[in-house]
Amino acid sequence: MSSLPFPLADAPDTDEREAGRLLFAGNTDFLKGVVAMDGLPTPDRIEVCFAGRSNVGKSSLINALTGRKGLARASNTPGRTQEINFFTTTNGPYLVDLPGYGYANAPVKVVEKWQRLLKAYLSGRQNLRRAFVLIDARHGVKSVDDEIMTLLDKSAVTFQVVMTKADKVKEKDRAKVLDQVRKALSKHPAAYPEMILTSSEKGDGIEILRAIIAELD
Repeated sequence: MSSLPFPLADAPDTDEREAGRLLFAGNTDFLKGVVAMDGLPTPDRIEVCFAGRSNVGKSSLINALTGRKGLARASNTPGRTQEINFFTTTNGPYLVDLPGYGYANAPVKVVEKWQRLLKAYLSGRQNLRRAFVLIDARHGVKSVDDEIMTLLDKSAVTFQVVMTKADKVKEKDRAKVLDQVRKALSKHPAAYPEMILTSSEKGDGIEILRAIIAELD
């Protein structure tokens, strides 16, 4: 492992890779979209959630993770997803796609409503084992990302940063962005001490993320 703070996660070993493969080899299905806390499914299994700024690539990452191209609805319109979307894995955790935060192409009152829902979910879901906070590798941590991380700190929810769209960043620019993210994470006690570098388009980091989710209990 690197001596840097918040190093990039190592590739899984053979057993870890196989556990991740098996978890997502079965069916992953859409369960429901939730618009209020009383609509959340029974917490009868652990769950992991994916949070990020609008258009950071959450839907594309979930599709790559599950091997289901159209499972999560990707959109070029920021802020289109206004529900908390739950997906079931076979004998595994719920995968939870949270509404994008930050800029949204929607009326202010609608944005405020689903941002309240987002905060209520992150603060009160007892079976939530880890939040994956997606950060665009081209831009690094923004103030709205920092707000969500602070909320996760206060809620004592461990979160792990997943850098998305890594294939869009030149090698010479990557170190500068990673340094900025590491400095931002150093202020957050709930931050898991490894990051994951991914590209949904190229498949980079997907095996690592699968293995990490498979290890949670």
